[in-house]
Amino acid sequence: MRPEIWNPPTELSPKEEKVVKRIRKAKLFVFLRQVRHELFDSEFQEELATVFKDSNVGLCPVPPAQLALAIILQAYTGVSDDEAIEAIEMDRRWQLVLDCIDCEQSPFGKGTLVRFRALLILKSFDRRIIEKTIEMAQKSKGFNSRSLKAALDSSPLWGAARVEDTYNLLGHALRKALSVIAKSQEEDLTTVAVNAGAEIITGTSLKAALDLDWDDPTERKEALSTILQALNSVESWVEQKKDLDEATKTQAKNSIKDARQIEAQDVEEAADGSPKLIKGVAKDRRISIEDEDMRHGRKSRSQKVDGYKRHILKDLDLQMIRAVGVTRANEPEASVTSYIELDLNAQQLTIQDIEELYIDRAYLVSDWVKQRNDSITIICKAWKVQNGKFFDKNAFVLDWENYLIRCPNGVTLPFSEGTIIRFPKHECETCPLRLQCTESKNGRSISIHPDESLLVELRERQKTESGRAKLRERVSVEHSLAHISQWQGDKARYIGLRKNLFDLRRMAIVHNLHVLARMSETNTLQNSKF
Repeated sequence: MRPEIWNPPTELSPKEEKVVKRIRKAKLFVFLRQVRHELFDSEFQEELATVFKDSNVGLCPVPPAQLALAIILQAYTGVSDDEAIEAIEMDRRWQLVLDCIDCEQSPFGKGTLVRFRALLILKSFDRRIIEKTIEMAQKSKGFNSRSLKAALDSSPLWGAARVEDTYNLLGHALRKALSVIAKSQEEDLTTVAVNAGAEIITGTSLKAALDLDWDDPTERKEALSTILQALNSVESWVEQKKDLDEATKTQAKNSIKDARQIEAQDVEEAADGSPKLIKGVAKDRRISIEDEDMRHGRKSRSQKVDGYKRHILKDLDLQMIRAVGVTRANEPEASVTSYIELDLNAQQLTIQDIEELYIDRAYLVSDWVKQRNDSITIICKAWKVQNGKFFDKNAFVLDWENYLIRCPNGVTLPFSEGTIIRFPKHECETCPLRLQCTESKNGRSISIHPDESLLVELRERQKTESGRAKLRERVSVEHSLAHISQWQGDKARYIGLRKNLFDLRRMAIVHNLHVLARMSETNTLQNSKF
C-alpha cells in the first residue's frame, strides 16, 4: 500500500503551545515543529513515497515523513530504537514534532523504524535529506551561487565491534560458524563443536580452554597449531555435512572464510613446517570478526584509532555541511574525496565549482588537489621547512619558468617536481658556504615535492596578514566537527562502513537544522526592526 502524504497542522494547538513554552534548552524540537511542513513538503514526500511502502495490506500506512523525523530526533538525542519508541510514548517533545500529542501508543513500532532506516540506506535517501536542508538554507538566504568556499576535515570514530588478537579472531570465527549450525539444527553448541572436532571453542574463553603458559613462545606456537587444526577439521566437517540447508551452510562457510582470511594475514610457516605468527602487521589487516570494515589506523603520530575516520565538507558561505564520508581507519584522509565528490555531483556540483578549498595537510595528496585547475585556490598550512643548523630549502631559489634550482653559492641545476636534486660533490667540497649547508661527503641534496609549486605558494601566502586570516577561516569546519562529535560520540553506533555513513549523514542533518534555526532567528530579528 502506497503511503499517504502527511499533512500535519502548521499552526500550534493550545496543548502544543504549552509544550513549546516549557522547552528551555532542546530548542531543535520547537524548530522542527515549526518547519516540518517545509522540510517535508508534498514534493519531497512524493520522493520518500518511492522508498517506503507498507507491506501489511489493509493497515493504515505510516507516513515516511513522520518516520524520517523520528530518525532525525533519534540522532539528536542519541537514543536506541527501543528508547525512541519509548520517547514517542512518554516525551511530549517527541509528540510535538511527530503530531501525536498525548498519544499512549507510538504511531509505529520498532520494526517499522528499522525497516524504514534500511530502505533509506539502500536508496541513499539519507543523503537526500542533507540536500533538502541545503535547499532550505539557500532559499532562506536568497543564495544560489554555484561557487563554493568549502572546508574539509576529519576526526577518529572508534569501531563498535570488539578488537581481538589472532588467536581470538580465529576462535571467534569458528564459534560463529558452529553457532549458526547449532541454531539451525536446534542442538547444543558443545555437541556440534565436538562432532566438528573443535571442542576448544565452546568455553567462555578460548585461551582459558587451551590452558597454556602464554608467556612461553613454544606453547603459543602449540596453541596456534591447535586452533588451525580445529579450523581444518570444521571446514572439512561442514563440507561433508549433507543435512544443512543452503542458507545455514552459506553462513557457516562465510565465517570459515573469515578465519582463513585471518590465517592468511597473520600466520606463516616456520622453518620446521609448523605455523607461527608473522612479525609486524599485514597491510589492510582485519581486526574484528563482527565488523569486517574496522581497521587499525592513526589520526596523527600519537593518536591511534581502531575503526574509522569520519569526514565532513562544510560550505563556509552557507555554514552548512554539504557532504560527509566515512573511511576505514587505515586509509589516508585523502581517499575520501572521491566519495564526497559523488555527493556533490548529486547536488549538481563538481570539483570545478569549488572556488576555495580549505584543508589540512593530510588532504594535499587527494585527487582534488592533484587534478585542480587554476580556478581553485587551496588554503592549507604548509609544512615547516627546517634543516637544523644548515640552510633549509628556502635558501635555494627555484626558477619556475626555466625549472632551475640555484644554491646559496650560485650553482644552478635543472629540476622537476617529485625528484631529488643532488649537487655535484666537487662543487660542494670547494664551496665557501659548505659548513652552513651540509656535512655530507657526497654533497647537498634537495627533495622536490611532487606538488612543490603549491607548497611554495602556500608558504608565501602564510607569510602575509591576509594569508594567515584565510587560514583561520578553516576553524569553522573544526567547530562543526566538534559539534557532530558531541552528538554522535567518539564510538560508532553501528557495525559496518555503510551504516556508520548513514549515522554520520543524519548527524549532518542535525547540524544543518541548527544552522537553519539560527538563520530563522536572525531573519526574525531583522524583520522586527522594520
